[in-house]
Amino acid sequence: MSIQKTALALLLSSCLLAPNAWSASDTDEALVIQTDFGVKDGAVSAMKGVAFGVDDDLHVFDLTHEIPAYNIWEAAYRLYQTVPYWPKGTVFVSVVDPGVGTDRKSVVLKTKTGHYIVSPDNGTLTLLAEHLGIAEVRQIDEKTNRLPGSEKSYTFHGRDVYAYTGARLAAGKISYDQVGPKLADQVVSIPYQQAQLSANGEIKGTIPVLDIQYGNVWTNIDDSLLTKAGIQKGDQLCIRILEGKQEKYSGSAPYVSSFGDVPEGKPLVYLNSLLQVSLALNMDSFSAKHQVFSGAEWQFNLKKCP
Repeated sequence: MSIQKTALALLLSSCLLAPNAWSASDTDEALVIQTDFGVKDGAVSAMKGVAFGVDDDLHVFDLTHEIPAYNIWEAAYRLYQTVPYWPKGTVFVSVVDPGVGTDRKSVVLKTKTGHYIVSPDNGTLTLLAEHLGIAEVRQIDEKTNRLPGSEKSYTFHGRDVYAYTGARLAAGKISYDQVGPKLADQVVSIPYQQAQLSANGEIKGTIPVLDIQYGNVWTNIDDSLLTKAGIQKGDQLCIRILEGKQEKYSGSAPYVSSFGDVPEGKPLVYLNSLLQVSLALNMDSFSAKHQVFSGAEWQFNLKKCP
């Protein structure tokens, strides 16, 4: 056996036999954190330190820490985009909390898919409640589920309450029932334009988020509505985008499979990785060029061009 093959065999063997290697079976010890803190200071590291202080065998992962400051809607969408792809039993901590220290509730939502989300009840749970369903909601009892010694702190619940409670739940230090009192099976919800097909063949939806790196415009319109509207690949689609009642863009683009189906710099409509309608410029940023952005107040309308 060559030296290279021997080294590879030893490496694979050590990975397979390592007693602390994480596997999909350890789903009750996975904690996933999302914030709007960024990573320029020590806030995220402090949260992770609290989690490891609860249990140093806990597996802690990042969802993102680049949610725009105070943008609860985007926090809701990133959870919706991510949670279904993690195993049942995974605990998520989401901290986009402009109301920190006020009387907004701190809760843990258990979805019908068996995921747990630790978050302020401020709209962050809007899309998960809608798409994954609510199995139960419990309010965090801060008398028992708060980092010891943090009682005088009112502005960092992400560290003192959410990371601590999420870690204890993920590590099995507490059961879900021990989080705190059960609430009604509902959460604070942010209103937005639901995707729908009108009688005249126009599909209306919202722009929940951008594909930030590339400036592509993602919508909440799924492919089933295109089928109902009789839209097929190759059709030219007429598009209107509004912010509130103000029109921001009007134009057309072909419905195609991918970016290379149109010339560089030209617009296209395609299905993104969540199988939802998206609008882009091949090799350019649609958002930057047309000043189109995202949020519950943005509306995206399309129909087959005459």
